[in-house]
Amino acid sequence: MGPLRIGAACGSPIPFLEGLPQLSDLVVSPVVLGLWPIAGVTSVGVTPELSRQTIRAALDAGVTTFDTAFSYGYDGESDRLLGEMLAAGSSRRREGCVVISKVGQRWTADRKRVTDASPATLVADAEDSLRRIGIERFDLLMLHSVDPEIDVRRSIEALEGLRERGLAARIGLCNADFPALLAAAEAGPLSAVQWPLNLLQREVLDRRVEWCREQGIAVHTYWGLMKGLLAGRIDRQHVFDPGDSRPGYAIYQGAARERAHRVIDRLRQLGEEAELTVAQLSLGWVLSQPGVSSVLVGAKRPEQIRETARARPLSPELVAEIDAAVGASGWKA
Repeated sequence: MGPLRIGAACGSPIPFLEGLPQLSDLVVSPVVLGLWPIAGVTSVGVTPELSRQTIRAALDAGVTTFDTAFSYGYDGESDRLLGEMLAAGSSRRREGCVVISKVGQRWTADRKRVTDASPATLVADAEDSLRRIGIERFDLLMLHSVDPEIDVRRSIEALEGLRERGLAARIGLCNADFPALLAAAEAGPLSAVQWPLNLLQREVLDRRVEWCREQGIAVHTYWGLMKGLLAGRIDRQHVFDPGDSRPGYAIYQGAARERAHRVIDRLRQLGEEAELTVAQLSLGWVLSQPGVSSVLVGAKRPEQIRETARARPLSPELVAEIDAAVGASGWKA
């Protein structure tokens, strides 16, 4: 079987997305399945079969957009599993599916992840990633991170070259500060950016998101649940398994974690009133921010994506309640 022809160009807009903000011409589901957890690098308890079930559950729940990267897995585990599941689905299911990928980070022989956004490496890794997934082009190909050794304009020009070759329908940029964003926009037609955003960590709600909104550039966000903390399933006494990377993040430590739990306590109360889970409130807050097109949600088990796939923008009153809870907790958002 040859490469799959998937993506927005293959199908019409998805009915349940009508009315949701789409700043670029790419129609994405509000919740995007982020495939980093199933790569098994920093998540414990990952198995290929559970990963297959998770992707299948996402499709069944109406998730149409999948976010992978060349560096998601030491040997392309994320790409390969996504390609396997897309190939196994019916042509009707594949119609309208969107694949977002990223290049610019890779693993060394001794399994250290490094940034390499040199043009030759970006081109080679993008071509390799397409072969792993078994598709002809990415719907959106993004620079994973800015390389301090390479002018970001050269990196974007390399992605633009891939777009001109037909290997990517659109190009974008991840994890860039405002000066890098402006420089990148000079070098190629950016369709989207990707930044971390959650109700406790709002740094990108500065001029970056507003500028993208003015330019018609879609903003895709990640860390909406801050690696599970804002899903409300991790209590104050939780002990993480050996090998779990989360205790290394500042938000999981000391006073910051206690302040986060105070917010989660209030979210649980609000959720009972609104008939929403803590996770759905957390993701709904992100989706309610002007200029945000989608929120990436990682999952390694099917029940996780079944819950989070139901997240939608919240009422202004509920957003205000959440903001008040963050302020009352003493959190410096």
